[in-house]
Amino acid sequence: MIDARAVIDPEARIEEGVHIGAFTVIGPGVSIGKGTWIGSHVVITGTTHIGQDCKIYQFASLGEAPQDLGYRDEETALEIGDRTVIREYVTISRGTPKGGAVTRVGTDNLIMAYVHIAHDCLVGNHVVFSNAASLAGHCQVGDRAVLGGFTLVHQFCRVGSHAFTSMGSALNRDLPPYCMASGNYARAIGINKIGLRRRGYSGETIRALQRTFRHLVDGRNREQGLAAVAPLVQAYPEVADFVAFVRESPRGILRTDRRRSTD
Repeated sequence: MIDARAVIDPEARIEEGVHIGAFTVIGPGVSIGKGTWIGSHVVITGTTHIGQDCKIYQFASLGEAPQDLGYRDEETALEIGDRTVIREYVTISRGTPKGGAVTRVGTDNLIMAYVHIAHDCLVGNHVVFSNAASLAGHCQVGDRAVLGGFTLVHQFCRVGSHAFTSMGSALNRDLPPYCMASGNYARAIGINKIGLRRRGYSGETIRALQRTFRHLVDGRNREQGLAAVAPLVQAYPEVADFVAFVRESPRGILRTDRRRSTD
């Protein structure tokens, strides 16, 4: 299961059933879970933990030092959950001390070719990164979000759960959960109705989220919007998540008008 031409440090921890292809390099601080498949010419270094049944394609680079001028070779980590697929030329850096010292990618994610996930990012579960999508440092992406090809996310920005970005979107503010964004710079364009229907959300819930979007994203007065959706918060947990995300947003959220992309 391990090609004789692979270079594996004896201190690396490789569990049973792992496949490692030719010319792949595995460093001393790496641990790889059961059943994970790693192709040829992959480099995995640093303190990097990879879960079970992952699939990592050729020329990926995982756990390398962060691209941060303040980094001084401190001990930091990268964690990747189970059943995550990482395609060709993906780069994922480990964390920095000032950002929590860990970059974390959850379970059941699909990370397509040429994606970059920078230091200290926190990515949830069942997330899709389309080709060449990139996160700058300290970004957060919620569960089941979908980032379209060539999406760019500014450092410290958050993308909420079930959110969707179209091809070439450039996010410089937070994108609330259940919402869609498009453009450079991106603007919010509505609720991710198709994605939510596919995931079994009721029409009633989607309509409640649409009302919330109109008041909090399309509306001009935040406090009036929060007051207007207060009854929905009690009835719909999804609206409660939406409202909590907006309240907790340090950078402000994307709006429907690019000129009003701040709070």
